[in-house]
Amino acid sequence: MEKINEVPNIISLKNIRREFEDGFAAVEDFTLDIKKGEFVTFLGPSGCGKTTTLRMIAGFDRPTSGEILLDGKEISMLPPNKRPINTVFQRYALFPHLNIFDNIAFGLKLKKLPKQEITRKVKKALEMVDLEGFEKRRVTTLSGGQQQRIAIARALVNEPEILLLDEPLGALDLKMRKEMQLELKDMHRKLGITFIYVTHDQEEALTMSDKIVVMSEGKIQQIGTPEDIYNEPKNAFVADFIGESNIFSGIMTGKLKARFCGAEFDCLDDIETGTHIDAVIRPEDVIITSEAEGNIKGEVISVIFKGIHYEITVLSGKNEIVIQSTKQAKVGDRVGLKVEPDGIHIMEAENTTNKFETGISDKDYSLKLLDGKIKCDLTKVIPNSKLKEDTLVDGNDNEIDTEKIKVIVTINPFDIEMSDDEEAGIVSGHIINLIYKGDHYSYVVRTDDEEDFIVNDEDLWNMDDRVSLIIPDESVSFALKK
Repeated sequence: MEKINEVPNIISLKNIRREFEDGFAAVEDFTLDIKKGEFVTFLGPSGCGKTTTLRMIAGFDRPTSGEILLDGKEISMLPPNKRPINTVFQRYALFPHLNIFDNIAFGLKLKKLPKQEITRKVKKALEMVDLEGFEKRRVTTLSGGQQQRIAIARALVNEPEILLLDEPLGALDLKMRKEMQLELKDMHRKLGITFIYVTHDQEEALTMSDKIVVMSEGKIQQIGTPEDIYNEPKNAFVADFIGESNIFSGIMTGKLKARFCGAEFDCLDDIETGTHIDAVIRPEDVIITSEAEGNIKGEVISVIFKGIHYEITVLSGKNEIVIQSTKQAKVGDRVGLKVEPDGIHIMEAENTTNKFETGISDKDYSLKLLDGKIKCDLTKVIPNSKLKEDTLVDGNDNEIDTEKIKVIVTINPFDIEMSDDEEAGIVSGHIINLIYKGDHYSYVVRTDDEEDFIVNDEDLWNMDDRVSLIIPDESVSFALKK
């Protein structure tokens, strides 16, 4: 039963997948409800699928599978001009040969509305964006911020139920961008219509949104309010992408107790003892104390003045801890660091090992993973098996049917070495993700065969670097899938 006064959904995306001709899935398993009047932001790095999702809502692109519902009705096949939706793009696409009035009135004239109605609607739209009296001005005489407002006015003049904004502030300078963030939020409040906004700028998303949808690799990583996303990230990607974070690998040592950075801390997240965890600490939550009083002891290796605070980096063992403090420190100082329990967010660690399920080639009994480049002695994996005249047989010399047998391959991320020499490793690929975890970087390398390998390395590589992976035979373990 629908709850009384509950705000209804205006847009629902259900199990959306968008796959291109080459088989690449830009968006997959995307499910989201957007309520009437919400300001929702799709946030993520370039190539994560956020603009593709926006284009599907607008009608410029169609999902390969899944449903897009508007007020409960399927609209996936509905053309853009039949949807109560307008889009504002980063490049405002204003007509330089037309004045402001004609730019805004362009869509209304196509609809062949009466002149008086067009004039009334254009003036109302200009009032909404605080540009009354600009009707006769040329586009080329406007600042970037004014052009952006005209683009919004042109979208609003059609009285859409939903306004889509695709990185509309990207072309503005920092000061103007910050001003327009507040103006857009205020405009949303006054209009009361649904805004769906795309950006890769975390501050922009946190400043303006009612709801943030964090995306990576075409998938939703987390949905929540700005406060939830910042304070309670669901995984290391979200923690690393939203704001500044210290992320450390650790383990739960007891009830509400975690160990990382060589010290034990009280925390508020109740996770089972012995669980491998990622501990997230925001730089502003680290307290600098005397060396004797700190849980962590270390040496200041960097101090940068950022205007409202100092960004101080402390080295403790192999771990680097970043602190934001109004108190100055000096490079070389020995200090202690403390963190209160509510400043520590604990998550169960993801991507702690490489684990693949693979079949067996019936031709040469090699693993299908990486085309047999990872060598495996199946007689040590399959009980009571042996090779007899190059045939895999059981204890009674009957040939083993390998078609239904699956082998689990496990590789420790610390045992894989990356090289820029294509010939050095057994497989090559690109770095698609990296997260710094205090004393090492955790990388995801996607091979040319679309296999993802986790690699832990103390050295810094860059996103999209092409690398080959050196995997020593002794670092690989095998087990029969039961």
